[in-house]
Amino acid sequence: MEHTSDFWSLIFVFTLATFIGLGVILRVSRLLHTPLMSITNAISAIAVVGSIIVAGGDFPTEIRVMGIIALWASMTNIVSGFLITHRMLKMFKKEEKPK
Repeated sequence: MEHTSDFWSLIFVFTLATFIGLGVILRVSRLLHTPLMSITNAISAIAVVGSIIVAGGDFPTEIRVMGIIALWASMTNIVSGFLITHRMLKMFKKEEKPK
């Protein structure tokens, strides 16, 4: 019985963190998105380490599946963050004119 209550506690924390994170991100000015992306990538890197530990640890199957989902979400966030940042930085690069 204790295992079930732990599972629902983790689901509650995950859902709460999702809504709080979404609320924070939606209120950020467009000028701050590039610095915010680098911070988000750093946080996601920490989440990747934690999710690898959970996914590969000796936990019940439901919790390990949540670890795999967290790993996928964090890696998607990191890769897309780097792609968006690279694209934004390319916009500010000066093109060399041929002589």
